[in-house]
Amino acid sequence: MGENFYIFKSGRLQRKDNNVEIVSSEGEKKNLKIEMLEAIYLFGEMDLNTKVLNFLAQNKVLIHFFNYYGFYTGSFMPAEKNVSGYLLVHQVEHYTDLKKRMNLAKKVLHSGSKNILRNLNYYQRREIEIKEVVSKIERLIEQLDTCKGIQELMGVEGNIRKEYYSAWQDIFRDEVEFEKRVKRPPDNMVNSLISYINSLLYTTILAEIYKTQLNPTISFLHEPSTQRFSLALDISEIFKPLIVDRLIFSLINKKQITEKHFEEGSNCVYLTEVARKIVLQEYSNRLEQTIKHKDLKREVSYRYLIRLECYKLIKHLIGEKEYEGFHIWW
Repeated sequence: MGENFYIFKSGRLQRKDNNVEIVSSEGEKKNLKIEMLEAIYLFGEMDLNTKVLNFLAQNKVLIHFFNYYGFYTGSFMPAEKNVSGYLLVHQVEHYTDLKKRMNLAKKVLHSGSKNILRNLNYYQRREIEIKEVVSKIERLIEQLDTCKGIQELMGVEGNIRKEYYSAWQDIFRDEVEFEKRVKRPPDNMVNSLISYINSLLYTTILAEIYKTQLNPTISFLHEPSTQRFSLALDISEIFKPLIVDRLIFSLINKKQITEKHFEEGSNCVYLTEVARKIVLQEYSNRLEQTIKHKDLKREVSYRYLIRLECYKLIKHLIGEKEYEGFHIWW
């Protein structure tokens, strides 16, 4: 497995012989071995040309771009290396056939919602009074099966998230400003953390999809779009409770991230560069954390759980095995 490399400084990214070189604005140089790279995350203002882009594409290295505030703006994806016309036909069929699409969309939301409940039940066992929220979410989950269309499903999902977020102030040990989810732009430290780590998860899932024969632009819960890889959004619904939400609870409750790690600008609240590095380190550690898999009977990383989800989806699409979404069991 290749490595992810994060660039915060400004400068130039260029090809140097058969490797990639970073030249900072101060003239410092760093050589990146191409065979060790899986993806590059650009947070600084970095110049690059088609020569280095072609070189990265030939070596199947992804680039993810983030703006001045640390918010994700897009990805450079090399041409698909694993292409299957057979799978593509079946993936499109499961989108165009409403019955098949609804089946998958409901399974994704059931999985994500059950993982949300798993998080809440964890804190409820620690005598945090969130029983009413848990009961409301349980009732909302029951409504998923009666939904007739995607928009109706998304409406129920939005209500589940609303109830879930209402419990976060009880989960945080100290008083933290967070009343509701605000995305564009995030208006407080919690919303900023959610947006930032959600985007990291999105890029991680995108990289795992890229290693399979799935087409990342054809999704089932989220509507396919010309501006995003919407299948990554589908799969992120399943893994946000495990990877994003649990990480946020830990960062704030352990005081690794506090109000001092944020700045305000252009009507938004964003993480400082120091904070982004802290979060990236903890996020990377979380991805490499392992758990003994119930079926495989061996230790697998959180990152590999995402790949396994892609494989399960493939088996469903080609009619080999009915898809069941990942549920947190610990």
